[in-house]
Amino acid sequence: MLKGFKDFLMRGNVVDLAVAVVIGAAFGTVVQAFVKVLMSLIGKMGGQPNFNDWQPGHVPLGAFVTALVAFIMVAAAIYFFVVMPLNKLAERRARGVEPKTEAPSEEVALLTEIRDSLRTRV
Repeated sequence: MLKGFKDFLMRGNVVDLAVAVVIGAAFGTVVQAFVKVLMSLIGKMGGQPNFNDWQPGHVPLGAFVTALVAFIMVAAAIYFFVVMPLNKLAERRARGVEPKTEAPSEEVALLTEIRDSLRTRV
């Protein structure tokens, strides 16, 4: 029973998922700090770092606008700091890797020949 549990935990995808969650949480704090910096810059330009008290026509839209701006900043940070570099890396790897076109080994060639001759007999 414990061996099965150990095998389950040591499967690649379980360990990968655990690492991804930990790295994601750490990256989340970095992105939140980045958003705070950008919101403070917006506040210095506009006079207020968030829009929570903004109510045009007595409709409380400020909290929504603040959350929307923060979401756009998080999405931009993830895109520019994670997605773009990984796409560039994938492009470089794709350019450097060419498909292998090696001739089959003697054993494979012999087995293929035997298979083909057996097919013609049947």
